[in-house]
Amino acid sequence: MARHILHVDMNAFYASVECQRRPELRQKPVAVCGDPEARHGIVLTANYVAKPKGVKTGMAIWQAKQVCPDLVVLPADMGEYIRISRMAREIYERYTDQIEPFGLDESWLDVTGSTELFGSAMDIAREISDRIKFELGITASIGVSDNKITAKLGSDYQKPDAITRIERDNYKDIVYPLPVGDLLYVGPATERKLRSIGIKTIGQLAQSSPGLLEYKLGKMGMILHTFANGLDISPVQRSDHIRAIKSVGNSATTPRDLVNDDDVRLMLYLLAESVACRMRELASKCTVVEVSVRDSELHWYSRQRKLAVPTCSSAEIAEVAFDLFRRSYPWTQPVRSIGVRGAGLVDGSVGIQTSLFDNDKRRSAWERIDVTVDELRRRYGYMSVRRAITMADPLLSGINPKDDHTVHPIGYFAG
Repeated sequence: MARHILHVDMNAFYASVECQRRPELRQKPVAVCGDPEARHGIVLTANYVAKPKGVKTGMAIWQAKQVCPDLVVLPADMGEYIRISRMAREIYERYTDQIEPFGLDESWLDVTGSTELFGSAMDIAREISDRIKFELGITASIGVSDNKITAKLGSDYQKPDAITRIERDNYKDIVYPLPVGDLLYVGPATERKLRSIGIKTIGQLAQSSPGLLEYKLGKMGMILHTFANGLDISPVQRSDHIRAIKSVGNSATTPRDLVNDDDVRLMLYLLAESVACRMRELASKCTVVEVSVRDSELHWYSRQRKLAVPTCSSAEIAEVAFDLFRRSYPWTQPVRSIGVRGAGLVDGSVGIQTSLFDNDKRRSAWERIDVTVDELRRRYGYMSVRRAITMADPLLSGINPKDDHTVHPIGYFAG
């Protein structure tokens, strides 16, 4: 039975929400930034008035102002964006309970079982598009296909406010001419490797030798070859699966044994960044931090600490984990693998009582910085922004804990 998968991408999400709240800004160039008061603040997103004037995600504010002097710069309001994201999810849930978020502004929906009730996948996509406009006051681009990878290509194909169907009958005509960098999981580094062997389009990737791709990219080369051919069997995770998540963790067997505190601290920062990023994707914060360690003789232990205030700050999670490690590990053996977990997840949009003390102000600042880093990495690749501490050892810092440990698409990687 053929599947019917939608990928819904709310257009220029942060900026669109701000323009919906302030209708007088709709015809003006608007950018939402991490810290608009700082000269080196970063553009998180820009509306469709600002983009043609040269304003791009990742630009410093001063650069954006140079190309667009009348740019309206607004601070990010994550609480409001989370609220609107949840309202969008309520719209999706009218059609299916198989919803998988991909950040706050994007979701996959499996509507295979809904077509008897609501009409074709295209009919459902049109209804969702109309409801988002009417109920939320913003627009979305929607891709319609038989799998997740191609559905995302569809939502990216035309923006803003468009619906694109890509299935077997028109796949090659639409997808093959697209730049290879448009394919999900082809980041800047992978794109450079593919271009070095003459692969510039998704069609060229689909028609390339699987053996050559495996030689250049390892297992990921075979996976990308499959995706380029429009084949992806991964399921859309059901909404109750997403909501049941109580903790987020990541661990790594390190490229070499860790032999001192500096090695461990570097790895904990790498892992904490991936854990904190996944929390933000779930709009959650943790109330418990756990560190787990396995030494070179394969002895294992874990320690955890309850936090006074929930957090999704990667810096705070890393430092708590490092303190737990230092207090408990005697360094009788080198460390073979290490992990970090944020547990006791709570709703990240719920307000908490803060104080004027430095710790609370620092936590809030680091969480805002993390949001900016998430967006930059999503747009330009994981290595586009790196902490100085992680560059102390190129071997240890060469891994990407967030993407290298992703089990998506689940069906494909499991099979």
